[in-house]
Amino acid sequence: MFVAPPDQETELFTRVPDALRFKNRASEWVRIRRGGAPTDCFLEGPSFDRQGNLYVVDIAYGRILRISPAGEWTVTAEYDGAPNGLKIHKDGTIYVADHKWGIMKMDPATGKVEPHCVRSGFDSFLGVNDLFFAANGDLYFTDQGASDLREPNGRVFRLRAAGKLELILGGLASPNGLVMTPGEKALLLAVTRANCIVRLPLAPDGSLGKVGLFIQLSGSAGGGPDGLAIDEAGNLAIAHAYMKTVWLFNTFGEPILRIRSCAGLATTNIAFGGPDRKTLYITESQTGSILRCPMPAAGKPMYSHA
Repeated sequence: MFVAPPDQETELFTRVPDALRFKNRASEWVRIRRGGAPTDCFLEGPSFDRQGNLYVVDIAYGRILRISPAGEWTVTAEYDGAPNGLKIHKDGTIYVADHKWGIMKMDPATGKVEPHCVRSGFDSFLGVNDLFFAANGDLYFTDQGASDLREPNGRVFRLRAAGKLELILGGLASPNGLVMTPGEKALLLAVTRANCIVRLPLAPDGSLGKVGLFIQLSGSAGGGPDGLAIDEAGNLAIAHAYMKTVWLFNTFGEPILRIRSCAGLATTNIAFGGPDRKTLYITESQTGSILRCPMPAAGKPMYSHA
């Protein structure tokens, strides 16, 4: 439908050191989600703190890792869980979407991980995936579980800053990454198994308007849109997992850039970073690498930097 956008090449920033890779270990996640296939790590959830450290999760082995601006790796937490997404509160607390337990939080000074929101009423979540803080401190997160086109039962929740949990939308085929537009008048949501981005308009009181399809993607070897990030101009970056690609679309949903992985196929999650927030960092999960490339506009400041 559109002319192919120009290509942008990536470079390798850093990779998981061999000493932190599990060569002969199969976790519960590896057995269930990877069929026991050899998996020495699986990175997602990149988020920067105020000091320029990049935090990522290793869902395969229940780890939260910190990468210094110089590319040095530290294990900040290892626990019985499946951390899938990560965002940082403005008070510095690390919040984690854990597929096994729910929303967890970690003290970056001690590495202590504890529950924050692990069920809806008496019901456990299906398996939370990603999360995003609004400017007022409300936390939006996706409850993906095993939802797909056969059983589209995935959900989006909002946890108010005051503590009230609200179901925003259900009936989704694998809701994944999510971001808010610069004015926070809408939530943009990656629906992986439907290979699309959905727009959820939000009224000032938080009620949901008419939900619509924003971008229909095509292609990918068994993946789909995963993590999202947005810049100050409202351009949407989409990590297209197993397409070896991050797309950049403008506010009209027109493709303006294709960013190609210099490593493997699994371009899973993304975050803007660098002193001017004009560098995009990409978790490439197949090889356990962090890629980066320059971007035309600065990323929208995250809640952690408010």
